[in-house]
This record gives sequence, structure tokens and C-alpha cells, in this order.
Amino acid sequence: MAPVELVAPDPRLHRSWTEVVAEFGGVGATMHGSGWLFESFEDVSLARLERLVEQLRRDGEGLPWTGGVVRCDYLWIVEGDELVGFLALRHSLTDALRRDGGHIGYAVRPSRRGEGIATRALGLALERSAALGLDRVLLTCDDDNEASWRTMLSHGAVLEDVVDGKRRYWIATGR
Repeated sequence: MAPVELVAPDPRLHRSWTEVVAEFGGVGATMHGSGWLFESFEDVSLARLERLVEQLRRDGEGLPWTGGVVRCDYLWIVEGDELVGFLALRHSLTDALRRDGGHIGYAVRPSRRGEGIATRALGLALERSAALGLDRVLLTCDDDNEASWRTMLSHGAVLEDVVDGKRRYWIATGR
């Protein structure tokens, strides 16, 4: 088994990306961490992916929908040549991100859940967060998303509160 890595979105993984999109049902709203929260994916052509990757690069320079402008690293979780998930690492927080979203969001493709991929990817994201100078990061998840909050707890997350069905956890980066 290849190690889990975080890489920049890459059109060379087009075949794997189309498989992931199909697993998520082709609906961008279910692909948390992908950066494509408002997309639908009827068109999964290589040309469309190339445009989306370029859009992510631009959006990462300053997310407008977060209640302010926030820099974000959109990353793909890969094992070898297989795309296994998505991760977004936001460099700062707005009020909207403090309520829902936090610094880090992630999603693992349904067929690969339960294998510890999110746990390994979150560990890599915490290392990146420390390198950015963040002492601690906020992560949120739905109250009923036990897999996600258990992933956070495995990295020492401390529950701050549960508001409107959202759990909010802080994790020290070890910086």
C-alpha cells in the first residue's frame, strides 16, 4: 500500500477523479474539502477538470464566500496514483468559518472510508498548519458524523461546543 499524501489537484489524475465524482453521486455539495461545494458534475471531461483545477488555484488565493477573504490550500488525498479524497486547509478564519467550516475540511471517497485515510490526511494537514504558523486549528463536523469527530479526537481534538447540530473542535498543531 502506498503512503497517503496531500498533493495539489492535478488533471493527470483525471481517471481516478471521475471515479471519485461518481462515488459521491456527481453532486459537489457532498464532496466536502473538495472546493467544489456548489458544482454539479454532469461534465467530467478532462477539459472540465483542467478548468476546475485552475479555478481552485485562483479561489485558493482568496475565498470570497467565507464572509471575508481567506487563503486556502486545496489538496487531494492520494495513495500512489489513486485519488482517495479531498482536503481544504484555510489559513485563517472569518466569523462564518468559526461557526461552520473551520481551518480544515476533508472528505474520503465512500469506497475507501474506514481505512484510516482521513486520520492520516489530517495528521499531514496539521503538520502543514504548523508550518503556516498556526498554533491550533478549528475543525467542525455535523453532530451525527461520528467518523469525522473520532478522526479529530485521534489527533487530540478538544470539543469547544455543539451549536445548531455542528461540533466545533480545536486541535493543537504542535508548533
